[in-house]
Amino acid sequence: MNRPIRLVTAALTASAALLLTACGSEGDDKSSDKIEGAGEGGGKASASAEPSGNDKVKRPEIKLPAEFRANFAGWTNSDPKQQAILDDGREELRAKYAAIIDAEPESDAVAFYNSGASLTTARKWIKGFTETDDSLIGEIKAYSPKVNVNGKDAAVFFYCVDERKASTKNRKTKKVTATPDSPESVLQYRARLTKSEQGVWQTVSLETVPGGCK
Repeated sequence: MNRPIRLVTAALTASAALLLTACGSEGDDKSSDKIEGAGEGGGKASASAEPSGNDKVKRPEIKLPAEFRANFAGWTNSDPKQQAILDDGREELRAKYAAIIDAEPESDAVAFYNSGASLTTARKWIKGFTETDDSLIGEIKAYSPKVNVNGKDAAVFFYCVDERKASTKNRKTKKVTATPDSPESVLQYRARLTKSEQGVWQTVSLETVPGGCK
């Protein structure tokens, strides 16, 4: 059965509670960038030849097709640590979109940026699309990221995702189901991240709140 993105996204909820008052240091709103590779090929992920940012971790290269765009507005911060969290948080979301489009619930890129409860729910979310043979088209806008670093290796990360211009498209029937144009289609993502031994900020729990960014 076809359904709007938000209906499945809303099910991506981990049980761990997040402190709503923990948000701080909103990113600089000067940029509104389309992610590199958004218009290139399919969503296949492969090992990147060059390190990402200032570290030496080889992160997966995530590509989205031209028919689905993920736009990130204001995802910059003058603090290097917070920028690293923004970068990995952004790629975590892009990895899941690419996995849906490629029908790969066991995507290596998704596992790279998620662990624990978040990895379990991410795979369940992606599988919901593959079981009905649905892909994604249109565009989403991710904006208003807020990061609060808790100690050396933990952080709380909030951001908004507007899905009103995105749709699902069935691979066999080509039927398109649009996301409702309503406030409920603008979701707040509430994530908890920890830094892995390899230096990657992995999402360990995630909650989405439909209409949470009114």
